[in-house]
Amino acid sequence: MSRLPAALFLGLALTATACTSGGGETGAADSNTDSSTDADSTPATTLPSGPVEIPELVAGEAIDYGPAPVFNEGDLAPEVAESLEGLRRSFSLGLNALTVAQRAEDFQVLADSGDARLLWVYSDLLRFPLEGPTGNIQVADAFEQLSGTEIGISNPWGDATNRLIAWDVPAPPGYLEFKRSLFTTLEPKWEPLFADGADIDWRHVSWGGVLIDDRPLGATNSCARGCIPALDEPVVTDAAGGDWYPDDETVFGVVINGEARAYPKNIMEVHEMTNDVLGGRRIAIPYCTLCGSAQAWFTDELDADVEFPVLRTSGLLIRSNKMMFDLTSLSFVDTFLGNATSGPLQDAGVQFEQASVVASSWGEWKAAHPDTTIVAEDGGIGRSYPLDPLRGRDDDGPIFPIGDVDPRLPVQENVLGVIAEDGTPIAVHVAIARATLQNGEAVEVGGYTIELDGDGIRALDGDGNDVGAHQAFWFAWSQFRPDTGLWPS
Repeated sequence: MSRLPAALFLGLALTATACTSGGGETGAADSNTDSSTDADSTPATTLPSGPVEIPELVAGEAIDYGPAPVFNEGDLAPEVAESLEGLRRSFSLGLNALTVAQRAEDFQVLADSGDARLLWVYSDLLRFPLEGPTGNIQVADAFEQLSGTEIGISNPWGDATNRLIAWDVPAPPGYLEFKRSLFTTLEPKWEPLFADGADIDWRHVSWGGVLIDDRPLGATNSCARGCIPALDEPVVTDAAGGDWYPDDETVFGVVINGEARAYPKNIMEVHEMTNDVLGGRRIAIPYCTLCGSAQAWFTDELDADVEFPVLRTSGLLIRSNKMMFDLTSLSFVDTFLGNATSGPLQDAGVQFEQASVVASSWGEWKAAHPDTTIVAEDGGIGRSYPLDPLRGRDDDGPIFPIGDVDPRLPVQENVLGVIAEDGTPIAVHVAIARATLQNGEAVEVGGYTIELDGDGIRALDGDGNDVGAHQAFWFAWSQFRPDTGLWPS
């Protein structure tokens, strides 16, 4: 088939990233970590005058990728294993060494194998520009031969990877070694992150278009080779000092031990990670722009043998969610779930406790929290931030592979994710909950009360304690919580 050079779509050198999983110790939810507000000192949210129209629950669109291709089980055939190893070894010479002439025979051996597990090899290769004008075209053609399907010419990598995730094709033997060699050719500093992590589904790990942020805590310099730089302990002002930020723009509001702070969305879109101190607690706030989710994780009060973690953006993604890591221990931490998925933190069974993040307009947030602080206009580092750094980049849906989707809602519908008292994950439709509350009606979900905070929403237990919830796009919440319920159902 006729193709555009696949390297063109790598104009997706997008500023985007994510993080990953583990299990273990969960901090006790006591009064010290309660991030609810004092009802006597916090003004009630002003309700609109007159009735508010409650939105309908609109269904999304399912995607049919057709039947999965046949894949083998067990070891690879000897000649296939030899060709895969030959490809892997070539990365030691750099991506530019992987020319069509040098590797054509190996590509064809994999394509002729009839083993669909090897499609993951082609998927990973398509993410990178290979040497020569036809390098990626040859890989795409081999993918089509082995899969028996046609993939799009504008973004062959995305189309191919979406199909593989949806089909749930297993990875071939030796896949992690192959992937480590390929990815560390681009960023050698990823090597220790690839050295562990049996609980990570490496099939779903991709490059987000930037490199690792390994600057020390408190660094204010940019990354010489390009990364998404975290903003550590930003300078803040009182609400009056935040008059530079328009009232109708979004902030991510956090309240810990009665102390409120607003993190402007435009600043978070640039940094995607903040390490801060609020209400006497250390927190890390990753913001995954791709999945519309800001979260707040407590990074203090861990076991004595766990060295103080500093969370950073790796430059890698997992199903369009940023993969964050701890700079101190070089451990991956799942952005959505807060548990360590590799390295010493996973060995220690670290599970970070979560505080709620409320997505609200700045005007309504400061009206509800007049004593709030807000990150300073320059972040305290002398930088200027446009109001819309991404310029609508994600408006038309996910730009990185996510596989199949849960069609109960459109992929980018905003939901508040909560874990019910019985352990069931539930997605609360934000627009419907907000409109219901603005009409003066109660919203009870999973044993919790949903309340307005500014013009965002949060979840509280029966004692008025914050239960650690966050807003996200539906596709992100539902793929990381596939057993989720939906309110209203």
